[in-house]
Amino acid sequence: MNEERVFSLRNPWFTWSVGGTIAIAIVAILIGFVWLPSASTAFGGLDLWARICGAAGVPSSWYGGDKSVPATVPSEVVVLPPQRVTHAAADSIGRGATIATQNCSMCHGVSGTPPVTAPALAGQYADVIYKELRDYQSGQRLSAVMQAIIAPRSEQDLHDLAAYYASLPRAEATSSTSRAGAEPDANAARLAMQGDPERNIAPCAACHGQLDRKGAAPWLGGQSAVYLAAQLHAFAAGDRHNDINEQMRNVARQMTPEEIESLAKYYAAMP
Repeated sequence: MNEERVFSLRNPWFTWSVGGTIAIAIVAILIGFVWLPSASTAFGGLDLWARICGAAGVPSSWYGGDKSVPATVPSEVVVLPPQRVTHAAADSIGRGATIATQNCSMCHGVSGTPPVTAPALAGQYADVIYKELRDYQSGQRLSAVMQAIIAPRSEQDLHDLAAYYASLPRAEATSSTSRAGAEPDANAARLAMQGDPERNIAPCAACHGQLDRKGAAPWLGGQSAVYLAAQLHAFAAGDRHNDINEQMRNVARQMTPEEIESLAKYYAAMP
């Protein structure tokens, strides 16, 4: 009795099933990572490679920190946090404290006192602070005040400032939903924790720390609602554009002004 091997190219059923599976995978990849990103307005004027990377949720380029190349540091990169929790050296924190006291406290508060129109930096992730300072220095993020202060600072100064602010305890929430029995806005909580897939809005918590955190994504809890709303509006209008692969711009463009305001209040009340 002649028995044909199942896993053999001589077996037409095996050949057709493998070929069909490969063909379906190729078509799915072309649709999901090439055609849909090209057809969607959410990816803006990015080139094909950047669209594919954006659809896959990965950066299109990585910054290696090569000091020998005298080029403007791009913002379309990921600043990776340490793989394990480390404590900055005391001398680095001390140098950062000196710089912060002389240049930063007037707008960003002293010992974590939360400001209104500027972000509270106390307890913020060090990789977040470093990236934003670097973006101000390179001109990727615009601010007449910040750029004038950061322009002459060295790379070590940026790391020292990041280490100092990361070493401070986080400030109290700037507002509270508990007054008069108020509950968090249900739609804001849904957007923060679940997003809105039909509008290509990812959950905020997937990048900003409640569910997961991506490198250079800040902790938003306790920030001023005025500041958070202003930044979301700036992302939506394209006035702020130092987000990696337009992630924040793509989200903010899909949100209504009312949703932006409610989300800002939701995070402002979060400890």
